[in-house]
Amino acid sequence: MTNMTIDKGPGRNSIEKNLLMARLVKLIIAFGIPLFLLSVPTSQFPFDDLTIIQHRLLAIFILAALLWILEPVPVFATSILIIMLELMMLSDQGLYSFRFFNDGVDPATNIEGLMHYNDIFAAFSSPIIMLFLGGFSLAIAANKYALDTNLANVLLKPFGTKPASIMLGLMMITAMFSMFMSNTATTVMMLSLLGPILMSVPKEDKGIKALVLCVPISANLGGIATPIGTPPNAIALQYLNDLYSVSFLDWMMMGLPFVLVLLAFAWWLLQKLFPFSCDSLHLQFGGDFQRSWQAIVVYITFALTIVLWMSTGLHGMNTYVVAIVPLAIFTLTGIIGKEELKLINWDVLWLVAGGIAIGIALDKTGLAAVMANSIDYSVLPALLVILVMSFLCWLMANFISNTATANLLMPIAAAVATSMDDLSLLVMLVVVACSASLGMILPVSTPPNSLAYATGLVASKDMARVGLIMGLAGLSLVYMVILVLI
Repeated sequence: MTNMTIDKGPGRNSIEKNLLMARLVKLIIAFGIPLFLLSVPTSQFPFDDLTIIQHRLLAIFILAALLWILEPVPVFATSILIIMLELMMLSDQGLYSFRFFNDGVDPATNIEGLMHYNDIFAAFSSPIIMLFLGGFSLAIAANKYALDTNLANVLLKPFGTKPASIMLGLMMITAMFSMFMSNTATTVMMLSLLGPILMSVPKEDKGIKALVLCVPISANLGGIATPIGTPPNAIALQYLNDLYSVSFLDWMMMGLPFVLVLLAFAWWLLQKLFPFSCDSLHLQFGGDFQRSWQAIVVYITFALTIVLWMSTGLHGMNTYVVAIVPLAIFTLTGIIGKEELKLINWDVLWLVAGGIAIGIALDKTGLAAVMANSIDYSVLPALLVILVMSFLCWLMANFISNTATANLLMPIAAAVATSMDDLSLLVMLVVVACSASLGMILPVSTPPNSLAYATGLVASKDMARVGLIMGLAGLSLVYMVILVLI
């Protein structure tokens, strides 16, 4: 026994040293490249009229991307760092050394393009943060009164006990809900249903990752099928309405087949990457629906919230306003108290706030527009223009909100399409909208990704591998359709 203890000690120390060294290398890479970029003169970058503020933001953007990909520190810590750096280096209330420069005449000359510090802090009060809070309140209340387990029993019972069939059921239900309501709210609901299913899966089974990842993938894809499923679709319609009359059914005829093909591919891919070791799952759901007044309030509020999310055009409240309804009801009735509030995944809120802060800065400083306009589209053929815009949109959507990406690129795409006689505005904008929704590599790429990552059951590298393959597969399918049309 003594020899065994002595043998284990050095081995454990060696592993810890290797892990520490690997983390140190990642930190050096993540901080070294942005610091090098900061040391390069602004005039040396291949962007026209790049400002000092945009130069700094570019370095922060690359730092964030490297830290989120390499993950030498927790992803939510990266988000907090982003906000701090933006406040210090880009805002009108940052460090004096970043706000003024000495031009040899006036030592107190203001640097142009500084952001108002309130714009950066707005990331914490973004509507998407409110949506998360509402979604978390639904999940907490549903779990407290076993609504999640009972719903899982009702919705998934027809799919049998085979792991692949259960995963297919999860994906179909998630995609269907995300076509008509927020994909974030859908993910919150479906992840709450996932709890009792995971109890039936051995902890060492790789299939757990497949079950967790199938929810955000389906939520991200499902929104493509309808005009209201995801904001990029609605943004595209704003530019199309002047020339085309695209109805709800018209969009579904384009989007639904695309979604079904990608869902089938995702179902196959997840089984290949994370195969199940068990042949069947003996699902142990809860018993009958509870009948206490608190449980009844939870059931009614849950149903009411979903109905309100699916009928925003009738009552006038958007998705984010509706999200406050369950939070208000549950706290007023005592269903959610101080202890339940501690169960909210605050690290996820920080994570999302960092992504929002990056999007705000890219927009306010004009760096996103500079990057998007860095290519001279007039010398390119129509097909190549579509491919470039699509790939650029997908790339940006992996690092910032797909809504922000669509808001930034859609006007450029519309302008480029209308200026070229052989390029259809409809094709261009639909492609850009779809490409924005395919960005799902990182935990911060989409809110559903953030929520799935928050379960602690999948690593960022697992999400990146699946998200990369799905993104490229989706883009390939888009390009195949374009070739047929053109």
